[in-house]
Amino acid sequence: MAGEKFAEKVMKIAQTPKYVRNIATSAHIHHGKTAMTDNLLAAAGMMSSKFAGQLEGGMATWQHLDEQERLMTVDAANVSMVHEYNGNEYLINLIDTPGHVDFGGNVTRAMRAIDGTVVLICAVEGIMPQTETVVRQALRERVKPVLFINKVDRLVKELKLSLEKIAERILALVVQFNNMIERIAEPQYKEKWKVNVQDGGVAFGSARENWALSFPYMHKKNVKFADILHIYELEEAERKDWVWNNAPLHEVILDMVIKHHPDPLDAQVYRIPKIWHGDPESEFGKDLLTANPNGKVAFVITRIVIDPRSGKDISAGRLFSGTLRGGMEVYLNNAKQKQRIQNVYIYNGIKPEIIESIPAGNVLAISGVLGFAGETITLEPEQAFEELKHIFEPVITKAIEPKKSADLPKLIEVLRKVSREDPSVKIEINEETGQNLLHGMGELHLEIIENRIITEKGVEVKTSSPIVVYRETITKTSPYVEGKSPNKHNKLMFLVEPLEPQIVQGLKEGRISEGRFKKKNDELVSFLRDEVGWDAKTANMVKAIYHGNMFMDQTRGIVYINEILELVLDMFDDVMKQGPLAREPCTNVKVSLIDCTLHEDAIHRGPAQMYPAVREGIRGAMMQAGPVMFEPLQIMRIEAPSEYTGEISKLVSSKRGQLLDMNQEEDQVVVVAKLPVAELLGWSSDLRSGTEGRGSSSLVDQMFERLPMELQEKVRQQIIQRKGLSSGELGA
Repeated sequence: MAGEKFAEKVMKIAQTPKYVRNIATSAHIHHGKTAMTDNLLAAAGMMSSKFAGQLEGGMATWQHLDEQERLMTVDAANVSMVHEYNGNEYLINLIDTPGHVDFGGNVTRAMRAIDGTVVLICAVEGIMPQTETVVRQALRERVKPVLFINKVDRLVKELKLSLEKIAERILALVVQFNNMIERIAEPQYKEKWKVNVQDGGVAFGSARENWALSFPYMHKKNVKFADILHIYELEEAERKDWVWNNAPLHEVILDMVIKHHPDPLDAQVYRIPKIWHGDPESEFGKDLLTANPNGKVAFVITRIVIDPRSGKDISAGRLFSGTLRGGMEVYLNNAKQKQRIQNVYIYNGIKPEIIESIPAGNVLAISGVLGFAGETITLEPEQAFEELKHIFEPVITKAIEPKKSADLPKLIEVLRKVSREDPSVKIEINEETGQNLLHGMGELHLEIIENRIITEKGVEVKTSSPIVVYRETITKTSPYVEGKSPNKHNKLMFLVEPLEPQIVQGLKEGRISEGRFKKKNDELVSFLRDEVGWDAKTANMVKAIYHGNMFMDQTRGIVYINEILELVLDMFDDVMKQGPLAREPCTNVKVSLIDCTLHEDAIHRGPAQMYPAVREGIRGAMMQAGPVMFEPLQIMRIEAPSEYTGEISKLVSSKRGQLLDMNQEEDQVVVVAKLPVAELLGWSSDLRSGTEGRGSSSLVDQMFERLPMELQEKVRQQIIQRKGLSSGELGA
């Protein structure tokens, strides 16, 4: 199939969304996602089948050198293929996602662009913590799962199980998977989205050996379950032949996808209300719900790749409504600026190809536009899509600077590029001190980024040892505290108190969204009424939620309140970014503006007057509300041969950790422990040396808890020294 023809074919199918499927693969690390994607590509004639799924040859979807060296997928690669099913040709846009927890940000972003996901689990290892994390991310964006049980060859070759045992194992995994869906799905999908062996929502096979089977497919080809053992009695060449004719992976998986995953028209009806919080009755809202190709344009960037040849950004994402053409002038809603699209691309395999235009419901890429991942692109300013949320926040920071000071401008340029490519890295550039901070999800994450800066971008850098980011919060309600403006004409009265636990939980589960609320927000009001027991009047006082902190306006009858509210909220954000104890971010703080006296002349209550008043008021109130430092903790699942049980518990207690759970599974021990991130630096090498290289660990959850009393002051002083803060800059 020549490139020219492929683009034409795609253009033809893309016009009818009924024949389009946007999907992803998701699983625990090394459960076989990329091998599967490669085999699908090979079958579609995009890549030589000789290399498909071979780690040593390098997977086709691995675009950076470091992925080939570490044998794992770091970026989510986009792939498009055409597949025939029941006499119709379908276009399948597939995004391959990483399974390692440090790269969870890429998974979250991929989920925004798709409607269905193929969840892979290893037949031997079953459901792992990471599997649950990626399924949770999918369900949060209302993406429908189907199941592929991979590595069945291991049941035959390594465990030498009988047919009955293999069937039992497969059914047990399906039950396990469905229990997980019931536990974490939204109420209306708990039953609806369970997978079922009979109707083909489950397939099993081996991605590496290129075969798969599902119930309907066995029926169609008249293949028996006993043939699983038969496959492994054949010689290599015969086996390949038999598999290709009777159980080809690509056909079984893509048939399952077409049958069980929704097309964009069906999916957008229930996905849009979850990921876009505008007015569904507006013209724009209706276009989104119907994926209207002639409606207003709405394109969401989910991933940015920098083209190594031209150094330009290529932004991949999902077009929810309208039609995109090269040369269009568009508006970026988060960046609040107009830009022009140069070219529109579709993916031919993994290579982007230029096309004229493409209608709603497709996954595609555009060039000429510089935006961040999560940006909503429209023609005129519109309500943007909900911010892309990661399940975990960045908790580790490194300071980075160039080896030669002449490279500083180049480094700053590179850091800005990196933050567009991978938004789960937060980057702070301080041009005065020349100190730049990288915040990432874990040590491996930062290490890979550091390597990319050196090898791909060609800047020699040196980095500090990793720094842990703490949080500040309060333990009791403060008295009323007044903030005065420098000209003494404006007085603001504040009160701060700890945020209710139900609200904290609601924010963590994504049931309430963050942001500023100008109009009445029904989702928020009904949550506060039903779950927290507030009345509607109190609930409507909430004006903003910022990084887990809430701002309420409890004033009555103040004439100019609406003119200063934006200024007050700007400063509220600022104080929540840098708390009073050590300028660390705040969490779980509820700030109320109780009363204020304002100068009647607008010129005397501008930013220069209001900012200091608000800052002084909120910080002063926090200092009188029992402020404490919280530290990040991670819950780790550690696995090792059982003879190392003693070593592991010794290691955990030496790191100020606590054991939550310990299970023996055959000759393996599985320990679940809660450990402070501050003690986790160098964790993987300690674990390896303690278990002679046979232990492994994965991240299950992350939270912030109070730092022990005896460490509060010590840690605070360390942060103050590191940041070089003077006593005048701290406290109120």
